[in-house]
Formats: sequence, C-alpha cells, structure tokens
Amino acid sequence: MRARSIASSNSRRLRVAATYVGILLAGAVACAARAGYSPNGGPPIVRADTAALRRTLDSIADAHHGVVGYSVIDLETGARINRRGDETFPTASLIKVPILVTVYDLVAKGQLSLDDPLTVLKIDQVPGSGVIQFLHNGTVLTVQDAAWLMSTISDNTATNLLLDRIIIRRVWAKMDSLGLKHTRVHSKSFLRSSSVAMDSSVKYGLGVTTPNEMARLFELLAMGKAVNPAADSAMLHILEHNTTDFMLQRYAGGVRAAHKDGETDAVSGFTLVRRRAIAGSEAIRERSVIAVVGPRPSISENCPESRRRRSPVVRSLTRTTWI
Repeated sequence: MRARSIASSNSRRLRVAATYVGILLAGAVACAARAGYSPNGGPPIVRADTAALRRTLDSIADAHHGVVGYSVIDLETGARINRRGDETFPTASLIKVPILVTVYDLVAKGQLSLDDPLTVLKIDQVPGSGVIQFLHNGTVLTVQDAAWLMSTISDNTATNLLLDRIIIRRVWAKMDSLGLKHTRVHSKSFLRSSSVAMDSSVKYGLGVTTPNEMARLFELLAMGKAVNPAADSAMLHILEHNTTDFMLQRYAGGVRAAHKDGETDAVSGFTLVRRRAIAGSEAIRERSVIAVVGPRPSISENCPESRRRRSPVVRSLTRTTWI
C-alpha cells in the first residue's frame, strides 16, 4: 500500500520536456543559445549552439591531463554530441543510480516491496560514505530507507544491503533491458571479493559505464521510461534530496535538482536533472539533465591531489551548462 501510495502521488508530477545530458565532462561549457516559442504557445524553447558547445567541450577535454568523454542530448531538438561516447569509464558511486532503477523496477514487478525489512548486521557495515556503518547491530531499515540513504548521502552500507536483496546480476539484466550493455556494477562497495566480474572490477572499480549509456539512462528517467512514469518520478524526487551540493546545486538559485555524485581518487562524477516552473502555471517539469562522470585521470594523476584539481573543473562545467 505504501509503495502504491507513493507511486500514485508521484505519478501526478509532470514528465520531462527537455533534457541535456552531458557525461564524463571536465570544465565549463560556454555555449550560445537562442530562445524560441513552441507553435502551440507553450513555454519557450532554448536551443543550444551545438557547434559552439562541442568546440568548448573539446577544448576543455584537450586541456585536461586525463581522459575525458562526454555525451550531450537535447530532447527538445534531438541534437546530440559526444566525445568518446562509447568508451568505458569508471563510475564511482554514480553506479548507484542503476541500482536504484533496478530496485524500483523490481517493486513495479511485484518482486520487491519498499516496505520490506533489511536488518543491519555488524558484518554488513562498511566504511566510506554513509551513516549506517555507525548504527547498532540489528537495526532494521526498509528497502525504501536504504534507497534514500544510498541516493542522498551515497551510503555504502545501504548500497550493499540493497545489492544483497536484489542480486548484482539483476542490475545487469535491467540495464540490458534498457539497451545499456556496458553499464555494470561489479561488486558490493568496499567488498571486491564479492565481484561477479573480477577483471573488470580491478580495472574500473565499483562500476563501469560509457558516456552515451549513462546519458541514455538519465534520458530514460527524464522521459519516464526507465521503469514507468510514476516510479521514475519517485526516483527523481529522491535524487532531488541528495545532500551533496558542492557541484552544481550550490549555483542553482534555490531550484531543486535531482542529482547524484561519485568521486574517488581515480574519477569524479556528477549527474543532475534540472527543474523549472512553467510560466503561468504551478506545474514543475524537468528542463535539463547534466550527467558528469569523470574525467578519468592519467596513471600519474591517480591520487587525492588529482581529485582536488578535477572537482572545481566539474563544478565550472555544470554551472555554465546550467545557464
């Protein structure tokens, strides 16, 4: 009942009208845009100068010492640009979004309930992001609790509890069903021994994806086609409450944005769904999506100092793309 109530409430949220998805980017996007109006008198359409955008993104990528790829999609115009779009990159915690999508897919199929209990045992608690590692042995959470903690504070223990319940290979199967055959979670967080693809796990860490595939996943979420409109809206609602705000959210002027970050010494990542109000209406709809995964540094830059250099670049990119 709780899951159906949440789905019913969220199903009233309007779906995406336009999406920009940029993935594996490093730097600021300075792109010219022009405003137009839809034939039916709807809200204005902003059309990006994709040639200028590509030049700017490529200049940023060329200046970075690591490897940069991106994929950008404008759903209003159908324009798409990418660089290394089909090349695989580490995801860090961005792989938690495919996990979230799989959880809601299983709920939609009746194979899982958001109210199902998850008992936290000492053996389950892992370090890194999150608070569940500090809770007492025997704490009982729900699937929905774990989904929120995984998505909003990137809780690693919550992620592992969910993977134990849904099984890693089901994430693979869900991504395959969406045509995302290179988007994979390898293991539980901080538990590489649980990997189902050890060679890839050693190479990429927790997960792997391509610019085009992660862009496509967020496009599907924005369109209500990752699971279904109600479930996708519920997931975007969760991601709006992500507490990490040092990337783009800090520049959003109070506008809430569904976003997910992921960062290690080897990769910086960020994803966002931007919302806007429709003029003359109380309705809210998504205007754009910016997904940033990477950049991947060179071997000599795989260190905390490299991470500190990358984060401001990613922030600048997302800030300028927002505009």
